[in-house]
Amino acid sequence: MRKQSSGASKKVGLAPGTVIHVGDTNISKPKITLISYDKDTFEEKVVESIEDCFLCKDPKTVSWINVDGVHQVDIIEKIGTQFGLHPLVMEDIVHTEQRPKMEDFESYIYLVIKMLQFDDDTSVVTSEQVSIILGPGFVLSFQEIEGDTFDHVRGRIRNSKGRIRSAGASYLAYALMDSIVDNYFVVLEKIGEFLEVLEEDMIENPTPAILQDIHMIKKEIIYLRRSVWPLREVINNLDRSESPLVEKVTVVFLKDLYDHTIRIIETAETYRDITSGIMDVYLSSVSNKMNEVMKTLTIIATIFIPLTFIAGVYGMNFEHMPELDWEWGYLAAWTIMVMISVSMLIYFRRKRWL
Repeated sequence: MRKQSSGASKKVGLAPGTVIHVGDTNISKPKITLISYDKDTFEEKVVESIEDCFLCKDPKTVSWINVDGVHQVDIIEKIGTQFGLHPLVMEDIVHTEQRPKMEDFESYIYLVIKMLQFDDDTSVVTSEQVSIILGPGFVLSFQEIEGDTFDHVRGRIRNSKGRIRSAGASYLAYALMDSIVDNYFVVLEKIGEFLEVLEEDMIENPTPAILQDIHMIKKEIIYLRRSVWPLREVINNLDRSESPLVEKVTVVFLKDLYDHTIRIIETAETYRDITSGIMDVYLSSVSNKMNEVMKTLTIIATIFIPLTFIAGVYGMNFEHMPELDWEWGYLAAWTIMVMISVSMLIYFRRKRWL
């Protein structure tokens, strides 16, 4: 969902740390899920009461609390109070227009990432803010709506695949970020397919509708680029962080995630150049088409110039014009005009103007 400062004016004049939701309300009731696991045990449930989450802080297990829907600020405040979150963090969680960033509060790390999807029907990149809080033995994630790219992470936890069940909370936070970043490649792939179709249509028949599509997809690529550029800094800061919350085993994977982010940025830059190239080809095609039309009209006008001259001369109202009384004058005028026209067409053909 693309937002344009939706409700940001509600915060004008309020004290810093005031928890007021800014954004669209896309879910009627927040959904809270709790996943708790270690190498040998696993538990997953939908939490009916927010207080049930507070029993999960077992140092022997990793707990993941996911909240779908951040418009109900009292839930965010209760979670923030229980886990010792700074008021500014709670404010940023419900203010869904944050740029990707990382903030280290020593006892926990706060991350903001944009989860992107490509709408096949409208060819628009939709965005959702995801806030991730990494603490000792727990991860909190806050999303605007239900439905995400974390199903593969949940599946790996349920089936105990890979190292996720034996790793700590920082690896879980990495896995969530990696899932979001991997989905960027899906978005880029769909944008690439759209550009291929657009280029083919543009070559066959450049129309004003294609021009609108070019402007639209260029805007989507710029939007994606703006979402990914700050993410590179976020991952780099997390990689270089000396926080004890980030385990050494996770740092290696963060470096790989940073490389993925660089690849996404480079691909986005390439697609932006391709879009600019398509735009140039479109303008050239339209210009060439216009030149062909103007050439045709110019040739027609050039042929009719001498014919118009002859018709103008013999259309003058003078009484004493010798050819007016000539019996074969009309036929001779037509013969001359036809010969001039044919001669000019032959000349244009030899010059390859036709």
